[in-house]
Amino acid sequence: MNAERYLYTGSDKDPDLRTLPTDSKKDEVSKKEIIAAFEENVARIQELQDRFHADAREGIVFVIQALDAAGKDSLIKHVFSRMNHQGVRIENFKAPSAEELAHDYLWRIHKVMPRRGDIVVLNRSHYEDVVTVDVNDIWQKYHMPERTLNDSREDFFRKRYRQIRDYEEYLYENGYRVVKIFLNVSKDTQKDRFLERIERPEKNWKFNAGDLDDRAKFDAFLDRFSTVIRQTATDHSPWYALPADQKWYTRYLLSEIMIDTFEKCKSRYPEMTDEQKAEMERCKESLLNE
Repeated sequence: MNAERYLYTGSDKDPDLRTLPTDSKKDEVSKKEIIAAFEENVARIQELQDRFHADAREGIVFVIQALDAAGKDSLIKHVFSRMNHQGVRIENFKAPSAEELAHDYLWRIHKVMPRRGDIVVLNRSHYEDVVTVDVNDIWQKYHMPERTLNDSREDFFRKRYRQIRDYEEYLYENGYRVVKIFLNVSKDTQKDRFLERIERPEKNWKFNAGDLDDRAKFDAFLDRFSTVIRQTATDHSPWYALPADQKWYTRYLLSEIMIDTFEKCKSRYPEMTDEQKAEMERCKESLLNE
Protein backbone atom coordinates (compact mmCIF):
# COMPACT_ATOMS: atom_id res chain seq x y z
CA MET A 1 0.00 0.00 0.00
CA ASN A 2 1.59 3.28 -1.14
CA ALA A 3 -0.10 5.16 1.70
CA GLU A 4 1.95 3.32 4.34
CA ARG A 5 4.93 5.59 3.72
CA TYR A 6 2.77 8.51 4.88
CA LEU A 7 1.60 6.73 8.04
CA TYR A 8 2.40 7.92 11.57
CA THR A 9 1.57 5.90 14.66
CA GLY A 10 3.60 7.82 17.22
CA SER A 11 6.14 5.06 17.71
CA ASP A 12 8.36 5.13 14.65
CA LYS A 13 8.75 8.28 12.55
CA ASP A 14 8.94 11.91 13.63
CA PRO A 15 6.93 14.05 11.18
CA ASP A 16 8.20 17.35 9.81
CA LEU A 17 5.59 18.49 7.32
CA ARG A 18 7.91 21.09 5.81
CA THR A 19 10.17 18.31 4.50
CA LEU A 20 7.52 15.76 3.45
CA PRO A 21 6.42 15.27 -0.18
CA THR A 22 3.46 17.29 -1.43
CA ASP A 23 3.22 15.48 -4.78
CA SER A 24 3.75 12.04 -6.32
CA LYS A 25 7.25 12.55 -7.75
CA LYS A 26 9.11 10.52 -5.14
CA ASP A 27 6.67 7.64 -5.54
CA GLU A 28 7.36 7.49 -9.31
CA VAL A 29 3.82 6.55 -10.27
CA SER A 30 1.88 6.73 -13.51
CA LYS A 31 -1.14 9.03 -13.39
CA LYS A 32 -3.06 6.80 -15.82
CA GLU A 33 -2.36 3.69 -13.75
CA ILE A 34 -3.20 5.42 -10.48
CA ILE A 35 -6.55 6.67 -11.78
CA ALA A 36 -7.40 3.15 -12.97
CA ALA A 37 -6.33 1.72 -9.60
CA PHE A 38 -8.50 4.27 -7.82
CA GLU A 39 -11.59 3.09 -9.74
CA GLU A 40 -10.79 -0.51 -8.77
CA ASN A 41 -10.41 0.59 -5.17
CA VAL A 42 -13.80 2.32 -5.22
CA ALA A 43 -15.46 -0.95 -6.24
CA ARG A 44 -13.65 -2.74 -3.42
CA ILE A 45 -14.65 -0.03 -0.93
CA GLN A 46 -18.30 -0.38 -1.89
CA GLU A 47 -18.12 -4.13 -1.32
CA LEU A 48 -16.37 -3.74 2.04
CA GLN A 49 -18.73 -1.01 3.19
CA ASP A 50 -21.75 -3.21 2.52
CA ARG A 51 -20.32 -5.95 4.75
CA PHE A 52 -19.23 -3.40 7.38
CA HIS A 53 -22.70 -1.85 7.51
CA ALA A 54 -24.41 -5.25 7.79
CA ASP A 55 -22.03 -6.39 10.53
CA ALA A 56 -22.57 -3.20 12.60
CA ARG A 57 -19.98 -4.06 15.25
CA GLU A 58 -17.65 -1.10 14.61
CA GLY A 59 -17.89 2.54 13.62
CA ILE A 60 -15.30 4.51 11.64
CA VAL A 61 -14.38 8.19 11.98
CA PHE A 62 -12.31 9.78 9.21
CA VAL A 63 -10.81 13.11 10.25
CA ILE A 64 -9.79 15.40 7.37
CA GLN A 65 -7.50 18.31 8.27
CA ALA A 66 -5.54 20.67 6.04
CA LEU A 67 -4.52 24.21 5.33
CA ASP A 68 -6.78 26.28 3.08
CA ALA A 69 -7.07 25.18 -0.57
CA ALA A 70 -5.53 21.77 0.11
CA GLY A 71 -8.60 20.05 -1.37
CA LYS A 72 -10.62 18.78 1.60
CA ASP A 73 -14.02 19.41 0.02
CA SER A 74 -12.97 17.98 -3.33
CA LEU A 75 -11.53 14.86 -1.69
CA ILE A 76 -14.68 14.25 0.30
CA LYS A 77 -16.86 14.82 -2.77
CA HIS A 78 -14.94 12.51 -5.09
CA VAL A 79 -14.26 9.65 -2.68
CA PHE A 80 -16.96 9.43 -0.02
CA SER A 81 -19.77 10.30 -2.44
CA ARG A 82 -19.04 7.01 -4.21
CA MET A 83 -20.13 5.07 -1.14
CA ASN A 84 -23.61 4.07 0.01
CA HIS A 85 -24.96 7.33 1.43
CA GLN A 86 -27.12 5.43 3.90
CA GLY A 87 -24.05 4.57 5.95
CA VAL A 88 -21.93 7.72 5.54
CA ARG A 89 -22.37 11.17 7.05
CA ILE A 90 -20.27 14.29 6.48
CA GLU A 91 -19.88 16.75 9.36
CA ASN A 92 -18.41 20.17 8.58
CA PHE A 93 -16.90 22.13 11.45
CA LYS A 94 -16.36 25.87 11.29
CA ALA A 95 -15.68 28.38 14.06
CA PRO A 96 -17.57 27.22 17.18
CA SER A 97 -20.95 28.76 17.94
CA ALA A 98 -21.84 30.39 21.27
CA GLU A 99 -23.59 27.17 22.27
CA GLU A 100 -20.52 25.10 21.43
CA LEU A 101 -18.19 27.47 23.28
CA ALA A 102 -20.36 27.03 26.37
CA HIS A 103 -19.30 23.35 26.45
CA ASP A 104 -15.98 21.55 26.45
CA TYR A 105 -14.26 21.50 23.06
CA LEU A 106 -14.94 17.79 22.48
CA TRP A 107 -18.69 18.18 23.06
CA ARG A 108 -19.58 19.08 19.49
CA ILE A 109 -17.39 16.25 18.22
CA HIS A 110 -18.89 13.54 20.39
CA LYS A 111 -22.40 14.60 19.40
CA VAL A 112 -21.81 13.48 15.81
CA MET A 113 -20.20 10.10 16.42
CA PRO A 114 -21.80 7.46 14.17
CA ARG A 115 -23.73 4.41 15.22
CA ARG A 116 -21.78 1.20 14.79
CA GLY A 117 -21.91 0.08 11.18
CA ASP A 118 -21.75 3.67 9.95
CA ILE A 119 -19.02 6.13 9.01
CA VAL A 120 -18.67 9.79 9.82
CA VAL A 121 -16.28 12.13 7.99
CA LEU A 122 -15.14 15.17 9.96
CA ASN A 123 -14.29 18.08 7.67
CA ARG A 124 -12.11 19.85 10.25
CA SER A 125 -12.48 18.64 13.82
CA HIS A 126 -11.30 18.88 17.42
CA TYR A 127 -7.81 19.37 16.02
CA GLU A 128 -8.69 22.99 15.28
CA ASP A 129 -8.67 23.42 19.07
CA VAL A 130 -4.97 22.61 19.25
CA VAL A 131 -3.88 24.20 15.97
CA THR A 132 -5.92 27.30 15.14
CA VAL A 133 -6.33 28.15 18.82
CA ASP A 134 -2.56 27.95 19.27
CA VAL A 135 -1.39 29.68 16.08
CA ASN A 136 -3.88 32.54 16.51
CA ASP A 137 -3.04 32.83 20.21
CA ILE A 138 -6.61 32.64 21.50
CA TRP A 139 -6.15 29.88 24.05
CA GLN A 140 -6.52 32.20 27.06
CA LYS A 141 -9.72 33.79 25.73
CA TYR A 142 -11.97 30.89 26.71
CA HIS A 143 -14.66 31.69 29.26
CA MET A 144 -13.41 29.13 31.76
CA PRO A 145 -12.21 29.17 35.39
CA GLU A 146 -8.77 30.53 36.17
CA ARG A 147 -7.49 27.10 37.22
CA THR A 148 -7.82 25.97 33.59
CA LEU A 149 -6.15 29.04 32.11
CA ASN A 150 -3.29 29.66 34.53
CA ASP A 151 -1.10 27.02 32.91
CA SER A 152 1.77 27.99 30.67
CA ARG A 153 1.09 27.72 26.96
CA GLU A 154 3.15 24.51 26.85
CA ASP A 155 1.22 22.90 29.70
CA PHE A 156 -2.17 23.99 28.35
CA PHE A 157 -1.65 22.26 25.00
CA ARG A 158 0.19 19.31 26.52
CA LYS A 159 -2.97 18.60 28.48
CA ARG A 160 -5.09 18.92 25.35
CA TYR A 161 -2.92 16.45 23.47
CA ARG A 162 -3.33 14.02 26.35
CA GLN A 163 -7.10 14.59 26.42
CA ILE A 164 -7.36 13.92 22.68
CA ARG A 165 -5.27 10.75 22.90
CA ASP A 166 -7.44 9.54 25.79
CA TYR A 167 -10.66 10.41 23.95
CA GLU A 168 -9.66 8.60 20.79
CA GLU A 169 -8.52 5.60 22.79
CA TYR A 170 -11.89 5.64 24.57
CA LEU A 171 -13.59 5.51 21.18
CA TYR A 172 -11.39 2.61 20.09
CA GLU A 173 -12.16 0.69 23.27
CA ASN A 174 -15.86 1.14 22.55
CA GLY A 175 -15.80 -0.18 19.00
CA TYR A 176 -14.69 2.81 16.91
CA ARG A 177 -11.69 3.45 14.70
CA VAL A 178 -10.41 7.01 14.23
CA VAL A 179 -8.28 7.57 11.12
CA LYS A 180 -6.78 11.04 10.70
CA ILE A 181 -5.74 12.52 7.37
CA PHE A 182 -3.64 15.65 6.89
CA LEU A 183 -3.54 16.98 3.32
CA ASN A 184 -0.03 18.31 2.85
CA VAL A 185 -0.25 21.02 0.18
CA SER A 186 2.71 23.13 -0.93
CA LYS A 187 2.65 26.90 -0.60
CA ASP A 188 3.02 27.27 -4.39
CA THR A 189 0.02 25.05 -5.08
CA GLN A 190 -2.04 26.89 -2.47
CA LYS A 191 -1.18 30.16 -4.25
CA ASP A 192 -2.25 28.73 -7.63
CA ARG A 193 -5.55 27.50 -6.21
CA PHE A 194 -6.27 30.85 -4.56
CA LEU A 195 -5.60 32.61 -7.88
CA GLU A 196 -7.90 30.15 -9.66
CA ARG A 197 -10.67 30.99 -7.19
CA ILE A 198 -10.21 34.67 -7.97
CA GLU A 199 -9.88 34.35 -11.76
CA ARG A 200 -12.68 31.82 -12.43
CA PRO A 201 -16.18 33.28 -11.79
CA GLU A 202 -17.65 29.87 -10.92
CA LYS A 203 -15.06 29.55 -8.15
CA ASN A 204 -15.29 33.09 -6.76
CA TRP A 205 -17.63 31.94 -3.99
CA LYS A 206 -14.87 29.73 -2.58
CA PHE A 207 -12.44 32.62 -2.08
CA ASN A 208 -12.23 34.34 1.27
CA ALA A 209 -9.88 37.29 1.66
CA GLY A 210 -9.30 36.17 5.25
CA ASP A 211 -7.57 33.06 3.89
CA LEU A 212 -4.57 35.26 3.07
CA ASP A 213 -4.18 36.03 6.77
CA ASP A 214 -3.69 32.32 7.45
CA ARG A 215 -1.43 32.02 4.39
CA ALA A 216 0.90 34.52 6.04
CA LYS A 217 1.21 31.97 8.86
CA PHE A 218 1.70 29.01 6.50
CA ASP A 219 4.88 27.74 8.16
CA ALA A 220 3.48 28.26 11.66
CA PHE A 221 0.47 26.11 10.80
CA LEU A 222 2.72 23.39 9.34
CA ASP A 223 4.82 23.42 12.50
CA ARG A 224 1.74 23.08 14.73
CA PHE A 225 0.33 20.26 12.64
CA SER A 226 3.70 18.50 12.81
CA THR A 227 3.52 18.74 16.59
CA VAL A 228 -0.09 17.57 16.64
CA ILE A 229 0.73 14.50 14.56
CA ARG A 230 3.71 13.74 16.78
CA GLN A 231 1.65 14.11 19.96
CA THR A 232 -1.59 12.35 18.94
CA ALA A 233 -0.66 9.63 16.46
CA THR A 234 -1.13 6.16 17.98
CA ASP A 235 -1.36 2.60 16.74
CA HIS A 236 -5.12 2.65 17.22
CA SER A 237 -5.70 6.20 15.92
CA PRO A 238 -3.02 6.90 13.32
CA TRP A 239 -2.28 9.97 11.22
CA TYR A 240 -1.52 10.03 7.50
CA ALA A 241 0.23 13.09 6.00
CA LEU A 242 -0.79 12.75 2.34
CA PRO A 243 0.70 14.76 -0.54
CA ALA A 244 -2.09 17.05 -1.75
CA ASP A 245 -0.72 18.95 -4.76
CA GLN A 246 -2.20 16.38 -7.18
CA LYS A 247 -5.79 15.59 -6.33
CA TRP A 248 -5.85 12.38 -8.37
CA TYR A 249 -3.03 10.97 -6.25
CA THR A 250 -4.50 12.10 -2.93
CA ARG A 251 -7.80 10.39 -3.80
CA TYR A 252 -6.00 7.17 -4.61
CA LEU A 253 -4.03 7.21 -1.37
CA LEU A 254 -7.18 7.83 0.66
CA SER A 255 -8.89 4.92 -1.07
CA GLU A 256 -5.97 2.68 -0.07
CA ILE A 257 -6.31 3.83 3.54
CA MET A 258 -10.04 3.19 3.51
CA ILE A 259 -9.61 -0.35 2.21
CA ASP A 260 -6.99 -1.05 4.86
CA THR A 261 -9.27 0.32 7.59
CA PHE A 262 -12.25 -1.75 6.46
CA GLU A 263 -10.15 -4.90 6.25
CA LYS A 264 -8.87 -4.41 9.80
CA CYS A 265 -12.49 -4.43 11.00
CA LYS A 266 -12.82 -8.04 9.76
CA SER A 267 -16.51 -7.46 9.14
CA ARG A 268 -18.74 -10.35 8.17
CA TYR A 269 -22.34 -10.70 7.13
CA PRO A 270 -24.57 -11.83 10.01
CA GLU A 271 -25.15 -15.59 10.05
CA MET A 272 -28.72 -16.77 9.93
CA THR A 273 -30.02 -19.15 12.58
CA ASP A 274 -31.64 -22.42 11.53
CA GLU A 275 -35.00 -20.89 12.41
CA GLN A 276 -34.34 -17.85 10.23
CA LYS A 277 -33.21 -20.04 7.35
CA ALA A 278 -36.37 -22.13 7.63
CA GLU A 279 -38.48 -18.98 7.63
CA MET A 280 -36.74 -17.73 4.49
CA GLU A 281 -37.39 -21.05 2.77
CA ARG A 282 -41.07 -20.72 3.63
CA CYS A 283 -41.09 -17.19 2.24
CA LYS A 284 -39.31 -18.35 -0.91
CA GLU A 285 -41.81 -21.13 -1.43
CA SER A 286 -44.68 -18.71 -0.93
CA LEU A 287 -43.26 -16.34 -3.53
CA LEU A 288 -42.68 -19.09 -6.07
CA ASN A 289 -46.26 -20.38 -5.65
CA GLU A 290 -47.91 -17.01 -6.30
